Amino acid sequence: MHTSYLFVDEAGDTTLFARHGKPLAETGSVSRYFMVGRLEVADVGALEAGLETLRAELLVDPLLNTMPSMQVAAGKTALFFHAKDDAPEVRHAMFRLLLRHKLKFSAVVRDKHVLLHDVLRRNASDPGYRYKADGHELYDDLSARLFGHCQLSGRREVTFAVRGSKPRTAALKAVLDSIDGGSDEASAAAVQGRTMVHSGFPSQSAGLQACDYLLWALQRFYERGEDRYLKAMWPCFTRVLDLDAPAAGGEHLEAAEFNEKHPLTLANRAGVGK
Repeated sequence: MHTSYLFVDEAGDTTLFARHGKPLAETGSVSRYFMVGRLEVADVGALEAGLETLRAELLVDPLLNTMPSMQVAAGKTALFFHAKDDAPEVRHAMFRLLLRHKLKFSAVVRDKHVLLHDVLRRNASDPGYRYKADGHELYDDLSARLFGHCQLSGRREVTFAVRGSKPRTAALKAVLDSIDGGSDEASAAAVQGRTMVHSGFPSQSAGLQACDYLLWALQRFYERGEDRYLKAMWPCFTRVLDLDAPAAGGEHLEAAEFNEKHPLTLANRAGVGK
């Protein structure tokens, strides 16, 4: 039976409110968007070897190896790749490497301005509801949407980046099992045991490091309206589900899917970077 290897990470934060309930989503002090990405890697061993070779080359490069992020004590590039912390020269090399591997990336994106209004409306109709600061509810919802269109045709090994201080493997497996099995008992029994869920740290996983890089490219597009990284890496993208995209004419919002036939560009996604 074929086994798929998938890696899941997030970009942005889930914060909506300050300590005493003051809304933060529209102040600019937190991220405007929150997104969860999933990367399928055809050959995990080859990707791991590629990242190790690249890191070894960078560590002996006299133009790069004196930078603070390249020192082992800094706990950054010298140990693992992380797009936010890596120098531009390192990011350039990493993106070029990723394009040489067979990768399939998809993501689900929420605009937190819209999410804030949804939460406030729910609070008005249900005074007992509270948006939890840990963001697990939002994360699980986006994860379910991320896997909801993916038919299970074999086994899959899913590694989620650790959130907070505790792995949530049981909760995340329950999310995936509910999607795979649906409401039919026979279908649920048929897929039992075919999805294995793990939690890991990016420093221990080449797949999570690669997922982080593609999420970074997507986040730059949404948060800053900077599209050059997304354009360059679009061959690795299979699907971006934007849950709060402006409809034609901008009169209301709707979920929009971007893919090979309908690429995600500044021209067809108004409002990013603002």
